[in-house]
Amino acid sequence: MTAKFLLGTAFALLAGPALAQQGAINITTYGGAFGEALNESLAKPFTEATGIGTTMIDNSDPPTRLKAEVEAGNVQSDVFDVEQSDVLRLCDEGLIEQIDPAILPAGADGSTPDDDFLPGALNECATAIMVWSTVIAYDKSAFPDATPGSVEDFFDLAAFPGKRGFIKRPKYTLEFALLGDGVAPDEVYDVLATPEGVDRAFAKLDSIKGDIVWWEAGAQAPQLLADGEVSMTLAYNGRIFDAIIGEGRPFGFVWDGSNLDMDYWVVPVGAPNRDAAMEFIAFAADPARQADLSKYIAYGPPRRSAAPSVGTYKDGTTQMAPYLPTTPENAEHAVLNDPEFWADHGIELTERFNSWLAN
Repeated sequence: MTAKFLLGTAFALLAGPALAQQGAINITTYGGAFGEALNESLAKPFTEATGIGTTMIDNSDPPTRLKAEVEAGNVQSDVFDVEQSDVLRLCDEGLIEQIDPAILPAGADGSTPDDDFLPGALNECATAIMVWSTVIAYDKSAFPDATPGSVEDFFDLAAFPGKRGFIKRPKYTLEFALLGDGVAPDEVYDVLATPEGVDRAFAKLDSIKGDIVWWEAGAQAPQLLADGEVSMTLAYNGRIFDAIIGEGRPFGFVWDGSNLDMDYWVVPVGAPNRDAAMEFIAFAADPARQADLSKYIAYGPPRRSAAPSVGTYKDGTTQMAPYLPTTPENAEHAVLNDPEFWADHGIELTERFNSWLAN
C-alpha cells in the first residue's frame, strides 16, 4: 500500500450545525510533543472560540485507560485520542459513543465530509485527528561515512553498527521485520496472516534480538538516540521532527518502510460532558484547524482540502511538506496500517510476542 491510500471514498456524512456549549472537558492524549501540538492548535483555540475550558491529560495508553474508566463507571475524560485499531475494538464493545455525522463541517472547498476525508478517516464512533507514521530515525553522528536509506540498512549491523530501538509491541514491529526480510509493502499483511509469515517475522527479529533496545512511550525513542543508547530506532515521525527542529538534534529520517496510521478522537460512554466533547470534535474536524496542527508537529491532515493550507512550522521558516508522512514521495514505499488485521489478530500476536520476549 502506498500513497494511493489518499484516493477513494470514506464514510458518507453531511455537514451540520454546532452543538450547544456545555461544561469544561478533559482530553486524554498520548502526550509529549503531540499533546502540546494538540493543545496549541485545537484545545486553546476551542476554549477561546466557545468559552468551554479544556484540560489536557497525558497517558501512554489512552485506549486502556478509557476501557478501565468506562467499565468502572468512573469516566474522568470526555475525549480520548486513540489509534485506528482501537477504534474498531472500542466501538464494537460499546465503550465509545457514536458521532452524529451532522456535526462535522464541510471541506474548505465546500465538499461534504465523505468526499473530503481520506479513506478510513471516518468511523461511526470516531473522526481522524491526523495521519502519522512510524519511521526509521538515526543519529547522523553515528554514521559519518555512510547514510542509511532502507529497511535493509536497519538490519545491517555490520554496515551500520549500533543498537536498534523498537517499540515494545507486535504492531509495527512485525510488519517492519517482514519488510526487512524482503516482503513488499502491499504484501505484508497477507504474509503476516499465515503461520509461516509470523515465524518469518520473528526469525528476522531473532537475527538482531541481542542488539534491540525496547521502548514503550513515544518520547523514549528520540531520547535513546540522544543518549547514544541506539544508533537507529523505529520512532514516531512527529517526535523525531520535534527533536530535529525544536531541539537541534543531529537526527535523520528514513521513509522507506514507514507505517502509516491515524489517530482518532472518541468520546467514552458515560463522559461527564458529552455534548461539549462532541462540540470539540466538530471544532477539531474543521479543515483549517487540521492544517494548523501541522504548524506544530509533522503529521498530515486527514482532510484533502486542508492540505493546501499547510505551510511552515511555528518557527515561520521550516516548510512542513518534506516532513509529512502524507507527502507522496514520503509515502511511496510505506505500509498502510490495517486496523482490521490487528482487530482480528492482535490478541494472538501479542501473546506470541510476549512469549518471544521472555525467551
